[in-house]
Amino acid sequence: MSALPDKFEHVWTTPVEEVLNQADVQQEQGLDGDTVAKRRRRYGPNRLREATSRPVIRIFFDQLKSVVVILLLSAAAAAALFGRTVESIAIGAAVLVNTVIGFTMELRATRAMEALQRMGTVQARVRRDGEVREVDAEALVPGDLVLLEAGDMIAADLRLVEANALQCDEAALTGESVAADKTVEALPDQDTPLGERRNMVYKGTAVTQGSGSGVVVAVGMQTELGHISSLVEEAEQSATPLEKRLDVLGRRLVWLTLGVAVIVAGTGLIAGKELLIMLETAIALAIAAVPEGLPVVATLALAQGMRRMARRNAVVKRLSAVETLGAANLVFTDKTGTLTENHMSLSRLALARGTVEVNPDEDDSFSLDDTSLELDATPELQAALEAGVLCNNASLGDEGALGDPTEVALLEAAVGAGITSDELLESCPEVRELSFDPELKMMATFHECDGAYRVAVKGAPEAVIPIATRILTPEGETELDDDARADWQQRSEDLAGQGLRMLALAQKTVDDQQAEPYENLVLLGIAGLYDPPRAGIKKAVAACQNAGIRVVMGTGDHAATAQAIAAEIGLSGSDKPALAAERLQDLDKLDDEERHTLLERSVFSRISPEQKLNLIRLYQDAGRIVAMTGDGVNDAPGLKKADIGIAMGQRGTEVAREAADMVLKDDAFSTIVVAIEHGRTIFQNIRRFIIYLLSGNLGEIMAISAASVVAAPLPMLPLQILYINFVSDVMPALALGLSRSEAGVMDRPPRDPAEPILQRRHWFAIGGYGALIAAAVLAVFAIALVVLELTQPEAVTISFLTFGFARLWHVFNMRSSMSPLITNEVTTNHFVWLSIIIGIALLLGATYIPVVAEVLSVQPPDLTGWLLILVFSLLPLIVVQFMKLGHIGWEAPEESGQDAR
Repeated sequence: MSALPDKFEHVWTTPVEEVLNQADVQQEQGLDGDTVAKRRRRYGPNRLREATSRPVIRIFFDQLKSVVVILLLSAAAAAALFGRTVESIAIGAAVLVNTVIGFTMELRATRAMEALQRMGTVQARVRRDGEVREVDAEALVPGDLVLLEAGDMIAADLRLVEANALQCDEAALTGESVAADKTVEALPDQDTPLGERRNMVYKGTAVTQGSGSGVVVAVGMQTELGHISSLVEEAEQSATPLEKRLDVLGRRLVWLTLGVAVIVAGTGLIAGKELLIMLETAIALAIAAVPEGLPVVATLALAQGMRRMARRNAVVKRLSAVETLGAANLVFTDKTGTLTENHMSLSRLALARGTVEVNPDEDDSFSLDDTSLELDATPELQAALEAGVLCNNASLGDEGALGDPTEVALLEAAVGAGITSDELLESCPEVRELSFDPELKMMATFHECDGAYRVAVKGAPEAVIPIATRILTPEGETELDDDARADWQQRSEDLAGQGLRMLALAQKTVDDQQAEPYENLVLLGIAGLYDPPRAGIKKAVAACQNAGIRVVMGTGDHAATAQAIAAEIGLSGSDKPALAAERLQDLDKLDDEERHTLLERSVFSRISPEQKLNLIRLYQDAGRIVAMTGDGVNDAPGLKKADIGIAMGQRGTEVAREAADMVLKDDAFSTIVVAIEHGRTIFQNIRRFIIYLLSGNLGEIMAISAASVVAAPLPMLPLQILYINFVSDVMPALALGLSRSEAGVMDRPPRDPAEPILQRRHWFAIGGYGALIAAAVLAVFAIALVVLELTQPEAVTISFLTFGFARLWHVFNMRSSMSPLITNEVTTNHFVWLSIIIGIALLLGATYIPVVAEVLSVQPPDLTGWLLILVFSLLPLIVVQFMKLGHIGWEAPEESGQDAR
């Protein structure tokens, strides 16, 4: 035995005996316990590195990257520097609460994804100490002998040492939809492509038929799956639209705050005011200009959207990704399993006498022109069904079907006619098999029957029909000439145009089991297999298209099949032929006309993962916000490149789920539509509560600036402003952020990807609301000081409470101008009423709880004071509601009929 290498190189070129020697293992015994322990310490556990999961500490500090948070920390530092300790602590507490809430929500999202990964734990059967054992996949080490059988998920990279009619589904790794045949013979070329290494099986793929065993040659990140995973980790991922817009808004607030503070402070100093008074004014303005509740409410609104989506089978990994779906204007989806059920069934069987309808759930399972067919009276039907059973490696059992879905469908159809695999193979046992050859596109089996050999063949119609010389008809076998072959090819195309996957069936009888199988065949018929669209998929696609979202389908199927399925589910543009995806191979060689053609097509056939990635780049270059679905390892780069990557939770690979922003637990397209609706609602809610917060804050700025300019006392103190902004204000804003979808949210086109959170009309509305609130506060402050001749602390209390209650009533101004006055999206939100009650309680607490009142410098008003507070706090609400009813000023609806909110 030789020393175990650090890494097995080019083992597909090495004979079995030499590989076992390198691995220092005996095929009959396997490894012993001590050797396993040593190798586990040397090579580590057999799992992929969880590099995409952010450390807990990083999640925490990422909450502090917001520009708004940085501005608040700067204000706290300035307050502390000039001895304003209480203000500094209060601002710091506000930042801390925001950080803890954001950290908690993102950590929950991360843990939910980790739980989803744990659901995919794989077991492996190994031979150790001469015994077969079942162990966790993570426990495999190089040199382990793993036993394989149909249905197994392969847990590590293996060099096969035994293969019995072994086939593996490597589509997740190579993109090849046809199961790969496996052998143990060494290959001559070290540069053999991954998909052609027939003596290797790889982690993340699955055994579809046969049995075998292999020696582990790579684990964890050294596997081919690990290699692709590491490439995905290095892929660049850009910020989502919401992150970009919140960052832009935050930067605008920074400059607004600095500008206002400089102007007011400079004006005051020029007028001869004391430095400390102007410092207090500047801090008050800084606090007033920044909506302290914005990060908290945005985070909670997104988190609530995440929870609602999780209840609808969509697990979101990043909070801001929830909203990005709301901006999506194109969904690029695969077909199998997302738009369709991923369950094949025999639907049509083209025979010489006509095309037979197959209805396994009905009494007349097989019918021709509405006439039921009896098997005994239709020999060509019986022969075709038997050929499909004989040339087959799938199986039907009590625990379900195993094997290729196409072969399973043929077995199920035969059972419906009373033909079972066990009985047929008992009378005609298999003596030879030629596994499916991807180049020939055919498979054949030899069976000993009545002293001769019956050869059963199945394959692609374009491969089988040219080598058939005869055809089985009701009258027996007849010659098949070139014109007849052309007619059969056309029948195949016609059936493919109905969305069916085509498979030709043929047979012949020979005297020698070593005879050439693929010549002089008798054509029996063409099987049309159907993978039906998912329930409700047509409605879901229509909802997307009605919402202005293009749905583009990419599939590995034949162009005619792809186009037929697209038409059946109502895909827009399905009237145009499916486009072959080879045109996407090199985007740099495309001219403008070709690019336009690609951008306008909705159906792509024979598409590979690399071509999907190129198509996404093409869409993004054209300004689209792209949501992409995927399940395979090779889909991972595309999932990460897309604005929203959506992985399949049931049939998706671990790498695909890691690369995606969202995972569908039910693999259903309709779940994507629900997520898009939530995303649109969340953006609408965010816009609504930002207008609410900024208009109130602008009212504070206007009131303080006006008082400063005329050398009057400040109508509110810095701590009072912070109390309203962070404690009292957050509740109504949060209630607005938790509103459910309103009617018509999916009847509007997507937002322009370049559209800011707040447009010009929204800023006009913010200015108007702010001016009304500031005018009410200054008016009541002036009345308290001049008319009622209250002391300055008493007058400040009146203006403080007026402002606090005006902000609470202001939440009702956030209804759409097109909504009714009494029953609308705000008044029917029970969270709004709860927030009003809490807000009132907090303001009364600030007034009558001694400790809080002392910190805030509040003196309880008398009855006259409360009447003033009530009247002037209601004035902005009354004025705005009259403007909404008359569609006056900024409350006039847009030409599109959509409201500012």
